[in-house]
Amino acid sequence: MRLDELRNAVRGEVLLPEDGGFDAAAKAWNLTVTQPVAAVVTAEDADDVAALVRHARKSGLTVAAQPNGHGASGATDGVILLRTGRLNGVDVDPGQRVARAGAGARWGQVLQEAGPHGLTGLAGSMPAISVVGYTLGGGLSWFGRKYGWASDSVRAVDVVDADGDRSRVTADSDPDLFWALRGGGGDFALVTAVEFDLHPAPRLYGGRVMWPGTRTAEVFDAYRRITENAPDELSVWFNRVQLPDGPPMVAVDAAYLGDAAEGGALLAALDKVDGAVVDKRAALPVANLADITAEPTDPAPAMARAELLTELDERVLLDGPLAPLLGLQVRHLGGALAEERPGGGARGAVAEPYLLYLIGLGLPHLKDAVVARRAELVGELRVSGRKPYTFLTAGERAADAFDDGTLARLRELKRARDPQGVFRANFPVSA
Repeated sequence: MRLDELRNAVRGEVLLPEDGGFDAAAKAWNLTVTQPVAAVVTAEDADDVAALVRHARKSGLTVAAQPNGHGASGATDGVILLRTGRLNGVDVDPGQRVARAGAGARWGQVLQEAGPHGLTGLAGSMPAISVVGYTLGGGLSWFGRKYGWASDSVRAVDVVDADGDRSRVTADSDPDLFWALRGGGGDFALVTAVEFDLHPAPRLYGGRVMWPGTRTAEVFDAYRRITENAPDELSVWFNRVQLPDGPPMVAVDAAYLGDAAEGGALLAALDKVDGAVVDKRAALPVANLADITAEPTDPAPAMARAELLTELDERVLLDGPLAPLLGLQVRHLGGALAEERPGGGARGAVAEPYLLYLIGLGLPHLKDAVVARRAELVGELRVSGRKPYTFLTAGERAADAFDDGTLARLRELKRARDPQGVFRANFPVSA
């Protein structure tokens, strides 16, 4: 392996295992995931990315791109880990309602730029997540029920192909690759920037309401009634929370694309549940979208699992202790997320009405118990067996996210566009 020549091939920083700082540079955001990479390269710009790909192809090496490693799977044995954090530019054209984000740009930046114009991108709950990585996997947004998956809003993608050539991919220029990059992951080309539609968000109302765990059944009943009649502008998530050494709690998170009076009326069932200890519902600037859940953004040893629910079973979701899990979350889907779109991408529609997300700490003395409790819950619920690509975690495969026809098409494209295996996504389609 011609790793010794990397420093001559690129302008960015190159770290090899014997270099100081290598271990820190190779870490994933999820500290339970080990990344046994051969080198870490921090690209200076898109031309540097192209130079790295040309070197990798010539030398028989493989490149895995990560801005910060939020979606890492650990499938990186012997690869060059490409950090794209310096490609972090964000440009917003409010007149055209379009944004362009580099491979290292984060959603928080997009919301800061777009929000003052009454616009939003289809961001998730954490501002530190990269726009490109999230969008390549589909991207489940607070606003997805209204506007679909983040990948549905993509207009163009700037890529470096397996030959090291740069190009701009659109539905007209390369329909097959454009289809794959909208929800099929990053196994087919290295994305250096993405251009996407912004959507109207002149008003936003939302926040978290939390009660003691003794109110769980009442809160869940209110949640069910709200989601049964929710307009597409409203997304609501139900949470059971069990922090270490803390009492059980239950919470509802909500985001509504509309004014506070309308949002409050839609969530009125929550006001009938007594005993709330926290109520942060308010009109919000789009730039403060992450305040709804206030998720931690520092690296952590997390063990998560997601499933798509075909129905809600309150007996399983509510009964019994949550521990050793920290959280059980149910997200309402439906709306535009369930609609098949002409010319849509690999993500496709999701018919299941709810998504289940389970999380616990991946500490040595807790791992086995966390895995067992997750399996116990999932085994008793009605799940579809598929899950969104962006929710895959270590030990899962791309085959868990796609139907057979979509997976076959993705694999065929991988063979055609990257026969030497220059690229490796977090969850390769061929695995």
